[in-house]
Amino acid sequence: MENLWLFTIAVFTGFFAINSPAGNIPIFLSLTKQADRVTKKKISKQATFTAFVIVTGFIIVGKYVFELFGITIPAFKITGGILIFFVGFEMIRAQESSIDNQTEINFNEGISVSPLAIPILAGPGTIVTAMNFTTNAGYIEMGIIITMIALIMWMNYLAFISSEYLVRWIGKNKIVVIEKIMGLIIAIIGTSMFIEGVKLAFFVTEGPSSLSYIQE
Repeated sequence: MENLWLFTIAVFTGFFAINSPAGNIPIFLSLTKQADRVTKKKISKQATFTAFVIVTGFIIVGKYVFELFGITIPAFKITGGILIFFVGFEMIRAQESSIDNQTEINFNEGISVSPLAIPILAGPGTIVTAMNFTTNAGYIEMGIIITMIALIMWMNYLAFISSEYLVRWIGKNKIVVIEKIMGLIIAIIGTSMFIEGVKLAFFVTEGPSSLSYIQE
């Protein structure tokens, strides 16, 4: 039982470090600054639920999906890094972002899934972290991993629906500054993920499985 508690704490800590709700608030504010309260709540629910489904899917069958399509972790990190970089680039552009100028319908159907659900919430870091924990995990451990990712997504949902109060407290002008800073940070994270993927691709010898990077 003690080992299960330690495993639970380790899983929660790992997910929280890679997917901190507080760190995702400025991103959410930037992507939804033209939305009203009802739309923000809808987007929050769609994004967190979609991210939960994606990560849970990878927890259960991710290894087989990677092997079926021959997907490697370096390729996953490189692609995710490029996507995250362009999200950050859009945030730090001086002119209005093309993301911000979408209609409400496109906004609801597009932003909640990409880039908010993936790659922000269910990005390569979160998925690889989840699949790391599933290595040699039994049914109880798998249940714990899924429960912890559900808890993290619920915390993100609460953070998102409370973001409007953050705007009132900080002020719109400061939010713009935070948006630019977070955009730069996100772009750097994307670049770092891209570089890490390139390093894995060229300097790590791939084993018999495309998940050899996770299992090491």
